[in-house]
Amino acid sequence: MQPLVDCAANVRVRSVDVISVYIDMQPIPFNRGYYSIDLTFFFDVSLDLYGGATIGSEHVNGISIFNKKVILYGSEGNVKMFSSESGRDEADLQGNKVLPKATVQVAQPVALSAKICDHCSCGYEPCCVIPECIANRYGGEFETMPQKNTVYVTIGLFTIVQIVRNVQMLIPAFDFCIPDKECVTSSDNPCELFRKIDFPTDEFFPPKAGDGGCGCGK
Repeated sequence: MQPLVDCAANVRVRSVDVISVYIDMQPIPFNRGYYSIDLTFFFDVSLDLYGGATIGSEHVNGISIFNKKVILYGSEGNVKMFSSESGRDEADLQGNKVLPKATVQVAQPVALSAKICDHCSCGYEPCCVIPECIANRYGGEFETMPQKNTVYVTIGLFTIVQIVRNVQMLIPAFDFCIPDKECVTSSDNPCELFRKIDFPTDEFFPPKAGDGGCGCGK
């Protein structure tokens, strides 16, 4: 698709989808309990190229890559965990310290804009090598042919990055509860059942901006 990009005079971004997010988490030595999380986002970008050799537009798909680093508190744990589910041959692989797990939730990205620039004239360089499993979605390795133009996209992204750790919690438990009463059957008349339902006023009058509250019940 590179010759189409080189000949294009304008570009429009159609949509953006998240292919995958690679997560690397490392403890921070000088700040115990804190972890550095490096996120690499891979996006599938759908584009329309205009002004090429043919009349009209050409539809192409490409990959956009974005890196983000966050530092979060994940507490400390000095215990080791062993499990009966692992075989005897895997015993030497057990016994590592219990570390937290980093997770990221990504909402559907928003395609904001796209532009064509001379290759590397915008000050951007590829931030990582595209993994083989992602490159296979586009037919294998990307060509290393000379590039005249490069498409740069602006993407709106909403994410939630968390560190999750298993902890011990004390929850009150009760014995089995055996029912000693029979259920009272209600009327089989559907009209009587319908009359007991409150009228859904909120469905007909959606809340205005600012009426949604803070989500804490106040």
